[in-house]
Amino acid sequence: MEKVTIKMYAVKHKLSVFNVIKMVKSKKLKTLVEEEQGKEVTYILIDDETEQEIRKTIVSSTERKNISVENEMKSLREDVESLKLEIEKLKKEIKCQKHSIV
Repeated sequence: MEKVTIKMYAVKHKLSVFNVIKMVKSKKLKTLVEEEQGKEVTYILIDDETEQEIRKTIVSSTERKNISVENEMKSLREDVESLKLEIEKLKKEIKCQKHSIV
């Protein structure tokens, strides 16, 4: 078993320190508290099976980016369609106004 600090664990897994602390408090990670130079330091104990479980729950940043990009693309397509409809409507109105003036 390897032991690392909360900050090192967060960097290793590309997580925020806050999220790692939440995982520690919810007992998802095994910890060990040691006193160093008069301060209590919390270490996370890393073993293979716990790491595999944690990796399953962590959504990678690329997956999050892909999801957000897909949602943004969907929204933009909807906007483009509504704008196309509005342009067609305005073109028809302009044609009607030209015929009524003549």
